[in-house]
Amino acid sequence: MPYLYQDSKPRPCALPGAARPTHSSGKGYEELKQECLRRGVLFEDSDFPACNSSLFFSENPPIPFVWKRPGDIVKDPKFILGGATRTDICQGDLGDCWLLAAIASLTLNEKTLARVVPLDQNFGPDYAGIFHFQFWQHNEWLDVVIDDRLPTFKDRLVFLHSADLNEFWSALLEKAYAKLNGSYEALKGGSTIEAMEDFTGGIGEMYDVKAAPDNFYEILGKALKRCSMVGCSIDTSSAAESEARTPFGLIKGHAYSVTGIEEVSYRGRQVRLIRIRNPWGQVEWNGPWSDNSPEWRSVSSSEQRRLSQAARDDGEFWMKFEDFKVHFDKVEICNLTPDALEDNTAHKWEVTIHQGSWVRGATAGGCRNFLETFWTNPQIKLHLTEKDDGEDDCTFIAALMQKGRRKLKKLGAEMLTIGYSIYESPGRDGHLGKDFFRYHPSKARSKTYINLREVSNRFKLPPGDYVLIPTTFEPHQEADFCLRIFSEKKAITEDLDENVAIDLPEPLHPTPSPQETEEEKQFRALFEQISGKDMEISAEELEYVLNAVLKKTKNIKFKNLSLISCRNIISLMDTSGNGKLEFSEFKVFWEKMKKWISIFLQFDFDKSGSMSSYELRGALKAAGYQLNNYLLQLIVLRYSDEQFQIEFDDFLNCLIRLENASRVFQALSVKNKEFINLNIGE
Repeated sequence: MPYLYQDSKPRPCALPGAARPTHSSGKGYEELKQECLRRGVLFEDSDFPACNSSLFFSENPPIPFVWKRPGDIVKDPKFILGGATRTDICQGDLGDCWLLAAIASLTLNEKTLARVVPLDQNFGPDYAGIFHFQFWQHNEWLDVVIDDRLPTFKDRLVFLHSADLNEFWSALLEKAYAKLNGSYEALKGGSTIEAMEDFTGGIGEMYDVKAAPDNFYEILGKALKRCSMVGCSIDTSSAAESEARTPFGLIKGHAYSVTGIEEVSYRGRQVRLIRIRNPWGQVEWNGPWSDNSPEWRSVSSSEQRRLSQAARDDGEFWMKFEDFKVHFDKVEICNLTPDALEDNTAHKWEVTIHQGSWVRGATAGGCRNFLETFWTNPQIKLHLTEKDDGEDDCTFIAALMQKGRRKLKKLGAEMLTIGYSIYESPGRDGHLGKDFFRYHPSKARSKTYINLREVSNRFKLPPGDYVLIPTTFEPHQEADFCLRIFSEKKAITEDLDENVAIDLPEPLHPTPSPQETEEEKQFRALFEQISGKDMEISAEELEYVLNAVLKKTKNIKFKNLSLISCRNIISLMDTSGNGKLEFSEFKVFWEKMKKWISIFLQFDFDKSGSMSSYELRGALKAAGYQLNNYLLQLIVLRYSDEQFQIEFDDFLNCLIRLENASRVFQALSVKNKEFINLNIGE
């Protein structure tokens, strides 16, 4: 699908209080609700109807689901019963444990929970069958409304549900998130950090447990104390291991949430413990410090109460931190602010956001392995001017997020492999060319290219100017992206997209010369042969002339110029307005043509008769046209073929249209200046 260019100038951070309504009617939650109450009807969401398309896009439901409202399932439904807690989250028949682990972490922070799940909703007297939830998406808070019809089988909820059958906030939250992403099936498989960021607008960091720093226990404790959301998982070596149970009761390839970290007095010494929750609501660790393990017998009842320890099959369990490091592989932390968990200092972070696109054939250049196209990727300049307090370097986090891929699953889209490189700026403005990257190594880069929604890393670099290149791993892959830069001190960012500029030579005017060149004599003879005494030719006759001449030009391979091209040439050069080309006009055009042929040959590197669309920026610049990404992408979509190649006929048409447009622009500029001067004179 074609991706439209998005202006990547820095944007201010979005505030949750300004959540944008998303319903197709343009109405917000309260307006829709009051409308239903006035009409005496229950809300039915036409944007996410109670039908199979809202459930699955690649298959039919395996069983006959029935959509029911909570009041049709139980007698006394409640939105929230006794507070929203992590035990309200029990996984159903959908592979979205990553989402449920994030929801469990969400319940640990009342303020964050109340933002995502507005608590002034209920099944009371003003019930209208409508609920709403708020999510962060690419620097924007969205308010998502849903009706409360939920998929059931034999009067039981099929997907996410609460341990208390009368409570429905978690099932409705899952439905709203499914609507945000297009369907319930779109929620299959994911990274906990993805949902954590959608609940907070925070910044995610990932740790490899086996290579974690020595103070990892303190890092996790600090994260939970700061109300960061924490998830963990066990790697799988093959698809067959997904959701395989280990001898210790742990599930591979499954998303867990970390809900607590404490030290406990045990037989005269302190033992470090960590509390984990399985979103299934069952299946727990069975090793040391599990629910019924003998270790708890040596812990006082007051300590057990402090730790909320109880032997229940609810999916939550304690384990020794050393055992955690042995059995788990990854930890994902979503910080509400990106304060470093390694130190004790709180910082006020500066945030800038850029929105952009990788467009096939124009700005989708791939990683540095593909030097010929790498330079065409979007480029963002980063000015680091202030050192961290007491430091010689500047700290910042660069977080690159690909947008909307989960929603595009139904079209066959998958997460792309993404990353970025950071170069020291050469000190000049404008888009950096191929040769710069050929001879200059990067100063920093993302740790890896990976097929996650977001790649983020923390850097420390000396003050100075840098250029960040966000890319997909392979070239020609299209997606929209959001780049967030978090810096401890103010950092200035700007997009290196070029300003639109036209630098054409003064137009040539035919001047009589005492002696014609040999080339002019040949053209005059051909003109007289075709046109007759008036020495004017039509578009059809021009087509014959140009193709006859160009076929004799040995250094260029091309297919015949089209009739459309010849009509465009006449529209550009015809000064008399008779729809024909005089010989004097043709001579002026031929000088242009020779220059354009020379430029085309310069960028037709393999002499195949076509140039790569990624070279179009340089070719147009050589012809006098400096274009921004938006215009470049539109031209590539119009003139390149499926292999991202542009033939000479298309290149010629492109230049003719640009010159015509520049003439109109210049004419309008002159008129505007005359109008201004006239007004000043008055």
